[in-house]
Amino acid sequence: MSTKKGVLLVNLGSPDSTDVGDVRRYLREFLMDGRVLDAPWIVRFFLVNFLILPKRPKESAEAYRQVWLPEGSPLVVTSKNVHSQLQERLNVPVELAMRYQNPSIEQAVDHLLNDNVDEIFLIPLFPHYAMSSYETAVEKTKTVLNHRAPKVNLAVQPPFFDHPDYIRALVASARKTLDQDYDHLLFSFHGLPERHLRKSDPSGCHCLATSDCCVGSHPSHNTCYRAQCFKTVNAFLQAANIPLEKHSVSFQSRLGRDPWLQPYTDLELPRLAEQGVRRMLVICPAFVSDCLETIEEIGMRAKETFIEAGGESLELVPCMNEHPLWINALENMINSFQELDSNSAKSAHN
Repeated sequence: MSTKKGVLLVNLGSPDSTDVGDVRRYLREFLMDGRVLDAPWIVRFFLVNFLILPKRPKESAEAYRQVWLPEGSPLVVTSKNVHSQLQERLNVPVELAMRYQNPSIEQAVDHLLNDNVDEIFLIPLFPHYAMSSYETAVEKTKTVLNHRAPKVNLAVQPPFFDHPDYIRALVASARKTLDQDYDHLLFSFHGLPERHLRKSDPSGCHCLATSDCCVGSHPSHNTCYRAQCFKTVNAFLQAANIPLEKHSVSFQSRLGRDPWLQPYTDLELPRLAEQGVRRMLVICPAFVSDCLETIEEIGMRAKETFIEAGGESLELVPCMNEHPLWINALENMINSFQELDSNSAKSAHN
């Protein structure tokens, strides 16, 4: 008996609108996730509802207004376009969901179940493993599926931080910007609290224990965000033929007082300007679609910071968004899953 398969793409999400109420609803769901703000529930509840939400929604709503498209959030709009292009190419049902807000994972799973699928292939749209992105998307999908249809099988795409298709798409989408004159290319990855890396380390003793913990290969790197970021950078530099001395790596979007991965982007930019860098390019490989963190945080605020510190120009390298090679990469992931599953089924019957 043949198995009917379906595909589920999951990205992070955005508020439904730039209204303060919608932004508050989004932030509450996001920050109350124990894999994002990993404090005990009662502490998390107090921090979110009494310290963060009274002020942050209004500030974030204004930031979202700076990047909002007529059709909605850039991340959601782009993700929907990618989903539509994939569905046109494939003969299996494809659904799109956001980890937070809409379209929800519950809605997407229900649509696939209504198509009578027996197996779902989940692609978290996060190239690197992090408990606050990749892991929470996987675990939320498992929870929803176990509640609604526990007999439906779930297969998950591993992080694709150095997959040749991803690197090709990343380089191709950046090529137009890279072809112009520039002094320095900064790889700005979304930041994480250092404790998240330690919590994700299965050995309990490798991550951040030494300054060279991300060098080479180690079983802990399978769930180490920082090591995977460096592997993306190395693969990109080689594929794009960029000299090592023309790049550096930093981490953005930190929140709170606990130590996050360093160096921090907002401190690295003025430091580079003071060292004589005048024409800066910034690429954000942790994001497959442009969003608030790329367009507003880097393309607007970071640009202002860099120029105020003495730089002449800062240009944001666009994310892969709807680049044809990115669509190809996703299609290849799905086809590889189908071929692997088909071969396994043939072997099981031989």
